Amino acid sequence: MEYQARHKLKDKRRIVIKIGSSSLTHSETGEMNLMKIERLVRVISDLRGQGKDVILVSSGAIAAGRQALGYHKRPGTLAEKQAFAAVGQARLMMVYQKLFAEYNQTAAQVLLTKDTMVNDSSRYNAQNTFDELLNLGTIPVVNENDTVSTSEIPYVDSFGDNDRLSAIVAALIGADLLILLSDIDGLYTDDPRSNPKAEFISLVPEITSELFHMGKDTSGSDVGTGGMSAKLAAARIATDSGADMVIANGDQVEVILDIMGGDEKGTLFLAHSNLDFDLMHYLSNEY
Repeated sequence: MEYQARHKLKDKRRIVIKIGSSSLTHSETGEMNLMKIERLVRVISDLRGQGKDVILVSSGAIAAGRQALGYHKRPGTLAEKQAFAAVGQARLMMVYQKLFAEYNQTAAQVLLTKDTMVNDSSRYNAQNTFDELLNLGTIPVVNENDTVSTSEIPYVDSFGDNDRLSAIVAALIGADLLILLSDIDGLYTDDPRSNPKAEFISLVPEITSELFHMGKDTSGSDVGTGGMSAKLAAARIATDSGADMVIANGDQVEVILDIMGGDEKGTLFLAHSNLDFDLMHYLSNEY
């Protein structure tokens, strides 16, 4: 079953890739890892060369702002976070634009807030914008608009993390695959950093209540925000909307090509289109 499911990933046509701050920065300093970002851009450009639509949901704006301003501590207040995001988002996008241009690709910035998604008109406009950007052959680079969102207030106007945001984007645009690149190899029965007996789970045919409660609301990095519970929440959105999802270690971004080639990398969550799934209903109830 797993071999067949993995093999089918080769045929996916519309892919959302999410990469977290911990995968884009140097662990020692928290500053942007330009070599890794360049490799990510090269991989995505190669997928575009295969005729696939690719949307990148990228963290890193706050980390980029910290680097630009010479501030080496994680921001302690919402105002600091939003100020760093204002500086860092422009810098991060400048890096993506420059690197994608070297591979003859065009990056497009899309900043979203929860208000964009819960409002029928703006959500419809966002969907049309994504479709047109993909029709034009661009690579949309998506992030939450941290400059105006209030993520310290749970579920008010913030997605909470880019794991959920990437799944919501996948549902919005009808993606058939979501890849979450994180600082862990995939889903385990327990946190492998603290429990050496934790067992790796390669395939998840269905997200059960037991599995969902297995997630821990923790992250192993001082620059990321999404723990395993956020990734399982993202998996529920993605699979209900009809997209397969893979959680994999973003230490080597070439793992994306391994996943697309059908290799057994990361944890694969199988799509099971839920006819009752409605993105607006989900947003209204979960946020």
